[in-house]
Amino acid sequence: MDQANPFETPRTYSLHRAEYLVGLAVTTGLIVYHFGDIRWLPALGLFLYIDLIGYIPGAIAFRRSGGRPIPKAYYVLYNVMHSLITQGAVAALWCWLVKPEWALLVLPFHLFGDRGLFGNFMKSFALPFEPVRQEGYLRLLDDLGLPHPGPVGHAMDPVPVGHVPARPVVRETEAVR
Repeated sequence: MDQANPFETPRTYSLHRAEYLVGLAVTTGLIVYHFGDIRWLPALGLFLYIDLIGYIPGAIAFRRSGGRPIPKAYYVLYNVMHSLITQGAVAALWCWLVKPEWALLVLPFHLFGDRGLFGNFMKSFALPFEPVRQEGYLRLLDDLGLPHPGPVGHAMDPVPVGHVPARPVVRETEAVR
């Protein structure tokens, strides 16, 4: 993966996830060490609000879509709420308006867990809201001589819904015909 080829192979994807697992381990260690100092009601609220705003609405829309595209607003909500930048700003505002406290550890704990454990990164408008293997990616792996990863989180690949595939690119030589 580089600037000219912004994709990941199964190996680089695993390494990317491993970095977030290290962050998850560090935040888990800090949570355990400061367990008695954490105000758990604010911690629970801070942990849950990310998905209540950023994931649940899009997941419901995706399941109800019946194969139709879902509004891009759901993708934006997910990406904004699951951004380390956003949650860093939330933590800074919390420290300024409320007080610095160990409950804020649940913010990176949530994001590191999503990325490290579940492999959930930012959502692209070009893909369905929920993970569905894309034939184009599988062809890319074939071209690179790499094995296909197995379905993740599903017993089998789900039927793509809530997404309209991109139109094929018409090349100039084909358009002239």
